Amino acid sequence: MREQSSSFDVARVVRELSELIGARARKAYQPHYEQVVLRLNRKGKPSTDLVIVRGRRVYTSNRDRPMPSKPSQFAMVLRKHLNNSRFVAVRQYGFDRVIELTFEHGGGQLKLIIELFRDGNVLLLDDEGVIIQPLTHAKYASRTLKRGVPYSPPPEAVDPRQMDRAALDELLDGSEHNLIRTLAARANFGRVYGSTVCSIAGLEEKMDANSLDSEQRDALEQAIQSMLDELSAGAGAMMWMVDSEAMAAWNEADNEADRDTASAGISEIAPIDLSYMDAGMMVEVGSLSLAYDAVFGSYDAAAFIRREEERLVDSGEDEGERQAKLDRRATQQRAAIDRFHERAAITQELGKSIQDNWEHVESILTQFNAAVESENWQSVEDKLVDVPWIGSVDPVKGTIVAFLPDEDGEPGASITLEVAHTVHQNAQRYFEEARSQKSKSKGAQAALAGTEEAREKAEKRAAKDAAAGRLRGRQRSKRFWFEKHRWAMLSGGHLLIGGRDAKGNDTVVRKHLTSNDLYFHADLHGAPSCSLKLKDGLAHNQNPSEAVPEGVASLQIVQNLGEGLEDARELPESMHSEAAQVAVCWSRAWGGGGAAATAFHVRRSQVSKTTETGESLARGSFVVRGQRNWHRELSLELAIGMAVVNGVPIPVSGTPVTISENFERWAKVLPGREKKESVANRISKATGLAQDDLLSCLPPGNCSVEDHGLIQP
Repeated sequence: MREQSSSFDVARVVRELSELIGARARKAYQPHYEQVVLRLNRKGKPSTDLVIVRGRRVYTSNRDRPMPSKPSQFAMVLRKHLNNSRFVAVRQYGFDRVIELTFEHGGGQLKLIIELFRDGNVLLLDDEGVIIQPLTHAKYASRTLKRGVPYSPPPEAVDPRQMDRAALDELLDGSEHNLIRTLAARANFGRVYGSTVCSIAGLEEKMDANSLDSEQRDALEQAIQSMLDELSAGAGAMMWMVDSEAMAAWNEADNEADRDTASAGISEIAPIDLSYMDAGMMVEVGSLSLAYDAVFGSYDAAAFIRREEERLVDSGEDEGERQAKLDRRATQQRAAIDRFHERAAITQELGKSIQDNWEHVESILTQFNAAVESENWQSVEDKLVDVPWIGSVDPVKGTIVAFLPDEDGEPGASITLEVAHTVHQNAQRYFEEARSQKSKSKGAQAALAGTEEAREKAEKRAAKDAAAGRLRGRQRSKRFWFEKHRWAMLSGGHLLIGGRDAKGNDTVVRKHLTSNDLYFHADLHGAPSCSLKLKDGLAHNQNPSEAVPEGVASLQIVQNLGEGLEDARELPESMHSEAAQVAVCWSRAWGGGGAAATAFHVRRSQVSKTTETGESLARGSFVVRGQRNWHRELSLELAIGMAVVNGVPIPVSGTPVTISENFERWAKVLPGREKKESVANRISKATGLAQDDLLSCLPPGNCSVEDHGLIQP
């Protein structure tokens, strides 16, 4: 599946983007270095993301996509200039892979240029066409892309829409290549659409372009026109599947996750019918953006998570990057050692040459000093033009650059002489410099040995961590919103949120218990108030980075679970039982010595802070009215799985059934005699997960651990 858009694709995307004219630009993001996302809001409609993958594609999407909490510098510039501006125009430069988006606000107009050829670029221009900020600075033979210079578009490419029969004949007659190469390169069709033209016209792709007769040229002209007519007048897009099984999988997919899985069977997409493709394997979709989203949407939406997973780090520094730094340092130190040795050899040889040419050097020094005594440095320097054995003088340092005779008695190697010193002293200075360079080389060799040792230790540590399945945790300044509370993952990825204390209980009910969620509570005084979220949860990342070790689940935070459900009451009863089981494990029942406990759940409308007249409620307490749904004989057992969530290594807790199904490395946690601090420390050493994160996942009391690959993979 080709990833880079053609001019045909760009033409159709531009037409689709024109339907968004009138929308307002809200925020800009840069989830990955190669991707920019601009969020557009249309009145009365959900926000739409304009996804720009540098040098590859542009399309619109409504996917749930994680974004960085801190915008990049380029995203900040876009926000500063485009925030709340109105999208007023879009056009394609000729038939090139360049898109111009125009935005308007009170201060005038701004343009966002998207280049989709070579490595691509995204540039923000002011109303005079001067570059405010490029995504990347670039310099080409005919133009320069950097801040503060007027934007120059690339040299204009051939536009087949403006090509008449005379121009087509000239193109074919002037070509020395076969037909497909001529159409793809010189006519600006690209390989895919060049093949389509040949197929429609019934012409062989490998025939010489200049050998076409009049009838064949007529057929070619008609084929080109029919393609261009379909591009301009048609709507929607086509996708071709690799085989019938892929076609069946796509037709059976009824949700986003299934469609993402089935998209692996898509072999090609296009805004027009590609006649050389198998028509029986074709599926029509409403727009080219939908086709792009089907093929690349899941991968592009996980860009931020992928970036974070690539930066699985220790104290903010990537292990691979640290290894690369040691490699670069070792290379620099080896180069320095070579330079020290080379310089020592040169200076040593020059010192010997001074001694070997004692009389020559002595004559130069004597004559120069005599001339300076009778005149001055300036006048002597002026006369040196005619003296071949002296190159230059430095009155401040009291030195001259002289030449030693070569094999033919001509001026050869240059040396610097201090005129106040003797020949022996000048030779000795070169010998001392040679000894100094040798000493520096020894110091550099010692430093290189230290670097090699550090690199070897780093390699062994990385190999040991990889063999043990340990992650290298990262210091985090911000945590996910649910980490402020007790949290667990239930089957289907749904989150259960619980209060850590009285204040936390109030927060959970006030902020995180919506009318679509369910309230859970253990049948014990002081137990946490819990919210089973219908929409919020965790889903498996379909495009994990290679940086994630084998056996570690890659998850992403989503807010689109429970598709088609009105509220959490419609979730399976087994999930309600899971939530109730976790709720009792978070209560004091854990350390009470019992083997089972009871909990209940109710709707949001049944939970209130309003009491009867004369009564009062303590902080973190609530009144529950109406019928309760009871869950009895709940076992006291939890489980912890090892995962990377949005690129951050953290433990995930839940019931043993859910955790064992979703995580290869996990452990069951039961009431026991070992302190939870000791358990957290033991798991942390084995996995690399942060001890504080593990403590927050463990139940409130002593534990025992039944390992299933978490501690000993």
